[in-house]
Amino acid sequence: MSASRDRILAAAQANKPDELPLPEVPLFGGDATAERFASVLAGIGGTVVWLEGLGSLVPTLQQLFPEARNTASPLFRGTVPVDAQTSTGILAEIDLAVLPGEIGVAENGAVWLPEANMLHRALPTITQHLALVLDHRRIVATMHQAYAQLPGTGGYGKFVAGPSKTADIEQSLVIGAHGARSLVVLLY
Repeated sequence: MSASRDRILAAAQANKPDELPLPEVPLFGGDATAERFASVLAGIGGTVVWLEGLGSLVPTLQQLFPEARNTASPLFRGTVPVDAQTSTGILAEIDLAVLPGEIGVAENGAVWLPEANMLHRALPTITQHLALVLDHRRIVATMHQAYAQLPGTGGYGKFVAGPSKTADIEQSLVIGAHGARSLVVLLY
């Protein structure tokens, strides 16, 4: 078997194509504006609301989500304390999660949410409604620019773009199919 193996490996090595340089990735431009971000996010089912400042966060949330009883957030004292060990059964009862976003992307309405801002990895997905708080000065034009700003520490994080949705069934769009039913980005 060793001789057969050696012949196969030698044949594969002999037929190996020459290495080619990686292709140049074009850097598409676009505006890194809050207006473009809001327009794209609205197109995928999300909403942007402007805050007068972080001091208006809780009153704005009470106005936007008057039915929310179970809330979780690192930005204010929510009604449900959440950490990385919180059971998914408790997380499933959360009506509203309010989390700080790090980077907004104008081209697709996505917001970078690192694990450190999530309280629990499942929270942004299992909550009924998700509100992300983002400094409007942290909006970039493209995903290329966003990835260039991601911290090099590794770890878990995700880009969140709009509420959960699917159009798999009979090509009919369903919002809230497998995650948060709504996404509001609160810009300040």
